[in-house]
This record gives sequence, structure tokens and C-alpha cells, in this order.
Amino acid sequence: MKPATREIRAGASRPFSWPRLDAARCRAKHPRMRSIDADTCRALPAPPPLAGDEVHVWVEDTGEARPRAVRDAARALLERLLRGYAGTAVVPAIASGERGKPFVPSLPWLDFNLSHAGSLVALAFARNQPLGIDIEPLERRIGVDGIAARFFGARETAALGRVEASLRQAAFLRLWTHKEAVLKALGDGLGFGLDRIEFELKDDGRIERLLDVGAEAGQPVEWQLRSFEPKTGVVGCVAWRGGPRSLQHLRLS
Repeated sequence: MKPATREIRAGASRPFSWPRLDAARCRAKHPRMRSIDADTCRALPAPPPLAGDEVHVWVEDTGEARPRAVRDAARALLERLLRGYAGTAVVPAIASGERGKPFVPSLPWLDFNLSHAGSLVALAFARNQPLGIDIEPLERRIGVDGIAARFFGARETAALGRVEASLRQAAFLRLWTHKEAVLKALGDGLGFGLDRIEFELKDDGRIERLLDVGAEAGQPVEWQLRSFEPKTGVVGCVAWRGGPRSLQHLRLS
């Protein structure tokens, strides 16, 4: 995977396999929304030191087409990066939390999350900061209106309906990555409710700001969301509840 980014802020049933379309770069107007160019990815042989005010976003193209092969490659990449952050030759043991979110018991200070789409894998790491990452390919076709009506809030569904038809799937997928990133940061998954995380959309499909999250997820102003494009035709988002941090876009050399 390879990035380009932006920031914003932040319920349902079972997960789906999501779509693809074409990403339009937009400038965020809300102070907590930013875009970052993925072409500035640094190639490194191993993870650099992870500062307390940073988020490391690693993007790799596995070159694999089969989903199982992509998952295996993602696991191998995660293990290599964990060895680097731990400073050991042995892969630290990975455990799962109550709701299935993975963590490393021997590295209590390290939070991480992973997503993959097509052959791409994206991983986000932070120090003492739960976070979520999601990427989606834009070329897959889906029933936007039906899915939005079923899982999104009424205002979001109406806003998507006002977006020009040729831009609607891209707008939907950007919105989906933001919601999914927030859910993954919370560690609750889709069961939290996609409709409880509500964003304001402009008529051209741009995400303007986070309007609402469930009470247990804090206030919208507490959330940081950064959208990015791992490569042309793929959109993504990184989310966390906390103060601003610098995103470092990286890939292994």
C-alpha cells in the first residue's frame, strides 16, 4: 500500500467485503481534518523509534491476488514490524482482547491496527494510543443507497443521496473508512452501530466533520481522523481519540 492523507473526526450487523471507486483529493475545512500525500512514504529497513506524538502508518503491496495469501502476507508483515518495535529477533506473542482486537502483552505501550484491500496492507502503530485504520478499494461496485439506508443515519443517507451519481460510491467509501476506523479504534467492531457515528457531508461528497459518536465514545472534538490514499484508487482513514499526532507514512525497503 502507499499513502495520501487527511484528517477528520468520528451501528450494524455483520461485516461485508467492501468496494472501490475513484478517489478525489479534497482539502479538509474542519481543523481536525487533514490530507497527507502518500507519495512521501519513506522506505526503511526496520521501524524507526516511535515517538509519543507520532503515528506510524506502514503501507505495503503484497503482490498477492488471493485473499488468503494477502492475509498471510499481512501477518508476516505485522510480525516483522513487531520484532522491530520490540527490538528482538523473536516475534512477540499476539493476544486478542475481549472483543477480538489484537495486542502484544509484552509491549503494553504499543497499540496497532491493520487493514487490507486487494493486494494492499496498511498497518498503524502508536505509543499508548488505541487507534484504528481502514482502507477500501474504489473499483468495486456496490448498492450504495440500500446499504446507506440500512446502516447509516438518516442525515448521512440524505446527504449521500444529494451527491452526484458519478461521485456517490467514492463518497460512500470514504465515509465507510472513517466510520470503520473509529469502530476499530474503539475496539467494538460493527456491533457498536454504524449509525451512531455520524459525519457531515458536503454536496460534493467531501467529509466536512464528525457530528456525533455514542456517548461512551466521547465527544466529536476529542477525535482525530486522517484520510489518506495508499495508492490511486484506494482510500483510507486512521482514527484515534486523543490529541493531535504527526503521521509518518512508511514502507519497508
